[in-house]
Amino acid sequence: QVQLVESGGGLVQAGGSLRLSCAASGRTYSSYALGWFRQAPGKEREFVAAIRWSGGNTYYSDSVKGRFTISRDGAKNTVKLDMNSLKPEDTAIYYCVRTDVFPTRRYEEYPYWGQGTQVTVSS
Repeated sequence: QVQLVESGGGLVQAGGSLRLSCAASGRTYSSYALGWFRQAPGKEREFVAAIRWSGGNTYYSDSVKGRFTISRDGAKNTVKLDMNSLKPEDTAIYYCVRTDVFPTRRYEEYPYWGQGTQVTVSS
């Protein structure tokens, strides 16, 4: 059983920063990747970023590239998302996800999802 637990969401002004964390537990093996999706009200789920556990290769959506950084801590089995220069359009529920396919932005290829954490960016 895979469990993903997010933390770190909140309210921030435009231009500010937030860090999201995700603690992963359960079946682990070197080929998997962890990442983040987000979903704003009335919109479809959107891929944000992913990181391959072995090697640390990263993959970003164009909308966050250069502003967000995904990283992992192997010792703690956690993945972090550092979000800088936040914009109101970044407002969404952010979900930690896990996949055995890398790289991919297709939500169908992420079978494991956390409960989500709310990020709100005020203008």
